[in-house]
Amino acid sequence: MSPDTGPLGGPYSSTAAEFPARAPQRLQVSFEFSPPKTEAAERTLWETVTRLAPLRPAFFSVTYGAGGSTRQRTHETVVRLKKETGIDPAAHLTCVGATQAEIDEIARAYWDAGIRHIVALRGDPPTGMGGKYSPHPGGYANAAALIAGLKKIGDFQISAAGYPEKHPDSTDVRADIENLKRKVDAGADRCITQFFFEADDFLRFRDLATAAGIHVPIVPGIMPVTNFQGITKMAGLCGSKVPAWLASLFEGLNDDAETRRLIAATVAGDLCRRLRDEGIDQFHFYTLNRADLTFAICHLLGVRPQ
Repeated sequence: MSPDTGPLGGPYSSTAAEFPARAPQRLQVSFEFSPPKTEAAERTLWETVTRLAPLRPAFFSVTYGAGGSTRQRTHETVVRLKKETGIDPAAHLTCVGATQAEIDEIARAYWDAGIRHIVALRGDPPTGMGGKYSPHPGGYANAAALIAGLKKIGDFQISAAGYPEKHPDSTDVRADIENLKRKVDAGADRCITQFFFEADDFLRFRDLATAAGIHVPIVPGIMPVTNFQGITKMAGLCGSKVPAWLASLFEGLNDDAETRRLIAATVAGDLCRRLRDEGIDQFHFYTLNRADLTFAICHLLGVRPQ
């Protein structure tokens, strides 16, 4: 934390050059995938896995569609990752669209398959991101309740979600931090954040969490941007802001995919290096089932095949 910064949101410098160089260190990375919907998508996913596995990530995570719509495909992908890569996978699991008994059954099936890491989330409603959330009758009410339930089933390693710019459903930042504290108190071992583009937003969130007594690792979620229109829409639904400087970088590049990719790698690499200089040594990448940008950013950070 910069000397002139406090946990209640004082100013942060945004110039990476102001921070002293740190000795090279082995960063810990993890990668998120979505279960494939078609044979072509499945080929693309496993090409991505093959490319990224040599970086020896701490884990792969596999998402769970709105309303539990990818339940079986998520399970199949997680189990195959474990069998074929030797890298621990983490299965996303949400509260949406199922009773407690049904969710517990899914968790036990993961445990029986040797899966010991769950990313426990409240989840998006069946209508998708931005829709109104209502707890399922007889289901877990929220992520904290889900985490507590999972801990009763087995000694899962559990990752929970955090929101550097506040969850859209939270009344304010303080309420959002209090909700994260409930998830940690229920048994979450780490917090993985929603994507963001300003390092200051993450650092402020980290300091607020620490001040609230949250002492698990808070891992920044990194989303390399290639489709600017798509990320703008997604950001609006999940409570992330798209800064004007980022919009300016992608202006006029709708038909220039190669330049967009170069800019995406540069922007995400700069963000990660700034966070590394602030002491962050874990990064979680939202790969969108593509390897090239994530591999390039890891290379810039010194995370390379062993």
